[in-house]
Amino acid sequence: MKFMARDAPPRVVHTLQNAGIHPLLAQLLAARGVHDPAEVEPDMSALLPPKLLLGAEQAARVLADAIARGERLCIVADYDCDGATACAVGLRGLSMLGARVGYVVPNRFTTGYGLSPAVADLVAQQPCGKPDWIVTVDNGIASVEGVARALQLGMRVLVTDHHLPGERLPDAAVIVNPNQPGCTFPSKNLAGVGVMFYVLLALRAELRTRGVFTAATQPRLDGLLDLVALGTVADVVKLDANNRLLVAHGLKRMREGRMQPGVRALFAAAAREPAQASSFDLGFALGPRINAAGRLADMTVGIECLITDDGERAMQLAQTLDTINRERRGIEAGMREQAQEALARLQGQGDAAANASISLFSPDWHEGVVGIVAGRLKELHHRPTFVFAPGADGQLRGSGRSIPGFHLRDALDLVSKREPGLLVRFGGHAAASGCTIAADGFARFAAAFEAVASAWLSPALLARKLEVDGELGAEWFTPDVAQLLQAQVWGQGFAAPVFASRVEVLQQGQLGERHMKARVRLLDAPAGASATRELIAWNRSDFLPAQARVAWRLDTNTWQGRTQTRMVLEAVEDAD
Repeated sequence: MKFMARDAPPRVVHTLQNAGIHPLLAQLLAARGVHDPAEVEPDMSALLPPKLLLGAEQAARVLADAIARGERLCIVADYDCDGATACAVGLRGLSMLGARVGYVVPNRFTTGYGLSPAVADLVAQQPCGKPDWIVTVDNGIASVEGVARALQLGMRVLVTDHHLPGERLPDAAVIVNPNQPGCTFPSKNLAGVGVMFYVLLALRAELRTRGVFTAATQPRLDGLLDLVALGTVADVVKLDANNRLLVAHGLKRMREGRMQPGVRALFAAAAREPAQASSFDLGFALGPRINAAGRLADMTVGIECLITDDGERAMQLAQTLDTINRERRGIEAGMREQAQEALARLQGQGDAAANASISLFSPDWHEGVVGIVAGRLKELHHRPTFVFAPGADGQLRGSGRSIPGFHLRDALDLVSKREPGLLVRFGGHAAASGCTIAADGFARFAAAFEAVASAWLSPALLARKLEVDGELGAEWFTPDVAQLLQAQVWGQGFAAPVFASRVEVLQQGQLGERHMKARVRLLDAPAGASATRELIAWNRSDFLPAQARVAWRLDTNTWQGRTQTRMVLEAVEDAD
């Protein structure tokens, strides 16, 4: 691990400070490419207009026609947090705009991902009858066979998705996806829930044009922004300026107490306070509880939590999600330990330690948790990682996570071309992808994936680096500054501040079973400044060296009514 200091252009810092932005925040934002003070606390009027999103206005017209004719819509969701929030946004928003709408969510273990032919059959057999339209959310761009089956059954299809398309697009009536060919929408990083929100904005504008609503009588879609924020952060899409605007306004509503009952209940289940809601809460507390339903059980539980208006029922569903998430944690911990042992054995048998990728499989692993384990291994070893488990149909389900500079879906595309017939299906993003292979295909996949990784990844890309924001001035080591930073929107592509300091460890010891606590002295503290601080290292059992350069986050801890600042360890730089 080597630290690399971010560069904050002085002229940009000066511009931001002159606009009234806190000096430290101005430096941090400038180092992340923010040049315009308007980006810091943007108004919703700065949101990119729906007319720029290819297919949004066409989708609005067909949906407005469907509403006028009284036709029935069925949302086909995905079984992760982005898909669940997109489904909830679609159900709530379309209902507000006059649509008759229900939903179906695929089951990871039976029907597979997205609008498959099996899901099309399931939609057509709904107890309330076959709908006129299927509206996909967070899926559909790769559902060529599923869309064809839906059309055969007499249902029209509107695809809303954000995943990368394959070589062939489905024969849907309308496709709304910022990543489809020909779409010039400036923000290619919309999550699935963001795409659905844009379709609703376009539909509302179309209904205004038709005289159904006026500006005074139209439904307030900003009431859905808590769900948009949750799905956007949980899906780990890049937080460009447009996504940060959506998340910022969603968080603002949460802090003001204006949120869906299910979101409020999830905060309670996670023992988090909505008044201090942060993107960290969405990504690491609320999001995992929604995701757990799709990983181990049925995402219907998560969706129902987000769409109910009954606070008591929302709390019951949130507690169910919390219980499922605890079970997920236990399964994940066991799988992660087994994966580390398997990797150690492989590295002990030969030159696997020098490999550019990691591929692991066990017949005992749970397919709903392979993505989380892949992510943990990727973080530990800084290698593109795929983890496989057996599926109910006898095939192997794999989930991958990647490092900067290695486009995972493109790598799978190349593997599929080099090894015809190996990948039954695949899809995803640059950073996260999934695939299905035959029961006897793991060794073949591991070799082909390693060949691509070895060719694409240079030693420089394989070297672990961490961007840091330098030393934090002693005057900024305060609870007020910590709260200021926690209130900002940080996440994928817009990393939370990480500072770097040379420290001498005065004392250290275990904190609970899996954590470490230390008292350190800052070696570069200016004369007269308080140089002794508390440092917490979560999920770290090994002690620090006597002296080290550490990367850390500014945090607060409140005990018996007293709030104190502390350092939370992120990494230790390797000695030269």
